Amino acid sequence: MVSIIAFLSCKEKTSDFHSESALFKKGPEIKAISADIHLPHLFVSQDNIYLSWVESAQGYNQFFWAILQEDGLGEKKLIQAGEDWFVNWADYPQVNFFNDGSLMATFLRKSGPGTFAYDIWYTLSPDTHNWTEPKVLHDDQTQTEHGFISMSPWNENMLITWLDGRNTASQHSHNGHEHEHHGQMTLRAALLNAAGNKLNEWLLDDRVCDCCQTGTTVTDKGPMVIFRDRSESEIRDIGFVNWRDGQWSDPHPVYMDLWEIAACPVNGPRISSFENQSGIAWFTASKGQPEVKIIFSGDQGKTMSTPVRCDLGNPIGRVAIEMLDLQTAFVVWMEDQRILGRTVSTSGKLGPPLELTKSSANRSSGFPQLKKVDDRLWLAWTDDSNEQKEIKTLSIKLDK
Repeated sequence: MVSIIAFLSCKEKTSDFHSESALFKKGPEIKAISADIHLPHLFVSQDNIYLSWVESAQGYNQFFWAILQEDGLGEKKLIQAGEDWFVNWADYPQVNFFNDGSLMATFLRKSGPGTFAYDIWYTLSPDTHNWTEPKVLHDDQTQTEHGFISMSPWNENMLITWLDGRNTASQHSHNGHEHEHHGQMTLRAALLNAAGNKLNEWLLDDRVCDCCQTGTTVTDKGPMVIFRDRSESEIRDIGFVNWRDGQWSDPHPVYMDLWEIAACPVNGPRISSFENQSGIAWFTASKGQPEVKIIFSGDQGKTMSTPVRCDLGNPIGRVAIEMLDLQTAFVVWMEDQRILGRTVSTSGKLGPPLELTKSSANRSSGFPQLKKVDDRLWLAWTDDSNEQKEIKTLSIKLDK
């Protein structure tokens, strides 16, 4: 069983975080004088962890990645750059490794004059240095919203899921993030090989929430996809599908919070697996009560544990989760201008809460990113406290 080596109470001074303790260790910071450094994403390969990010200045965006180490950041490598990108605090570019060591990266590019007219583009790197000419992932050619992707290597291929607005005839902004459609947002998935060829594509759900992140994991028994569903009566609880007997299951609820909300909360779920044990974390505000919950399943969702509430009473969500072993997960969320975390066991036992760092609740602070490598958890987030945004990281020591 893996656990945190020591605990820091949320009531202790934040200066304790800045000390080089056995628990927390500050990682590399990424900042620039004339550009916003934001939209971090963490991804892993064997015993290494990597960070991708976007640098934005005067409408020009550059997408970089580098290895993340305790003594600093490795060589900064450019993936793509452009002026016609759709850059959004909640819908960020991503990178992941195929099992053969090659890379796939995705980013968003405008497809038309509409606010939410943008496509998902992908590029591949067989040698981690050179990148192929980008291609559009989907083939519907509609000037509608496509985004909120998740990627997981599945055998020698890459499973990618996304929200697809091809059935929406028109859309415009409402309260900053909601869309009005003549049709419904859908959830789709595709399987691509390392050469970039699409081997298959599926419609997973024909009515989902408009702008909440999706999540994927591949257990020993196969893939599982989570997302925020949307009923005819505007219940927007977390749903899932899984791959069984050579096909995708019908959508099922992870848990019935019965959160009725007429607008998208922009607060997607997260999933992580260790062998066949999966942990799912999500935000809900059913009946006006904001909560962060976690639930476990050892059989791709056929059965679910009793959900456990993780927050301290006033969360805004933006969750992340990593399974540490078969019995323990570490969950991260935002609450009261802080990024908090704690362990949760599959039996429902909560570890003491940890204050990982201070963070604003503004959209510009984005979504914390969490990954485990060897004996450390790594966290990356956007610091928007200065005129120019920057990315900060820290690691948390685990006791094996």
